[in-house]
Formats: sequence, structure tokens, C-alpha cells
Amino acid sequence: MKNLIFLVVILCMSISAVAQEQVVRRRNFNHDNGVAMKDFDPVSYFNGKALKGDVKYEYFYKGIKYHFANAENMEAFKKTPGKYEPAYGGWCAYSMSQNGQRVKVDPATYKIVEGKLYLFSNFNGKNTLLLWNKNEAKCIADANKFWVKNMN
Repeated sequence: MKNLIFLVVILCMSISAVAQEQVVRRRNFNHDNGVAMKDFDPVSYFNGKALKGDVKYEYFYKGIKYHFANAENMEAFKKTPGKYEPAYGGWCAYSMSQNGQRVKVDPATYKIVEGKLYLFSNFNGKNTLLLWNKNEAKCIADANKFWVKNMN
């Protein structure tokens, strides 16, 4: 009986930890009503073109919903979601590098650097990807530091 109670307690703690991780991700990731990347398919970027996803190819990953352009992309994401999720929770990478501010993005403005997807703001004539490109290595290092601070 002691072992059963112990297992139940451990199971409850595990479920609680998973739920807490999902809450943190939903609080920190850029999403509209739980859907990441303004419905864009994260795998499509790695295939050379940002495509809108379709609700019929929907997948929840750790509290965040993703839409995909096709079943193949959804399956690729399921196998290695960390490869495809955008850096900094899908917030503007340049803004994150400057002050840790979470700024909405234009999902069609992006760059893949060393296998990581970065999204950028591109509104009202201000394309932050152009600013990012001026000192990309420093921007990545600074954004990484701010993101760690922001994930609390």
C-alpha cells in the first residue's frame, strides 16, 4: 500500500510539472488564442518558403498549438519539435536582442541561422531583420541572455 501511495504522489507531481511547463510556455510564447506563428507552418520555413498552415493539420506541443500546410510537415514537427519551433517563443528576435521586449512579428520576415528559425517585426517601414543582419552574432548572444531572463 505504501508503494502505491508513493507512486500516486510521484505521478501527481509529474503531471503538475508538465502542467506548469505548459503554463509557462503559454505565458511566454507569441500566440493568438493558443495558435503559434499566426497560423504559419514552422516546418515550411525549412523547406524554403513560409506557408500558412491548415487547421486540419493541427498539433499541440507543450501547451502551444501549431498548424501545418500538410501531413508530412506535421509529422516532421512531431519527430523533432525543438528543431522547428521559432527562437524566443516566436517573438521578434531583433527586439529580444535589444532589450528583451516581446514584439509581434510578420511571420513572412524570417531567417534561419545554424538550423534555428528567427522571426522579425516588419511593419510601418521598419524591417528589423535588416538591423539584425548588421551584427547577427551579437544579436543572437544578447537575445539568448534576455530570453533566459524572460522565461520566468
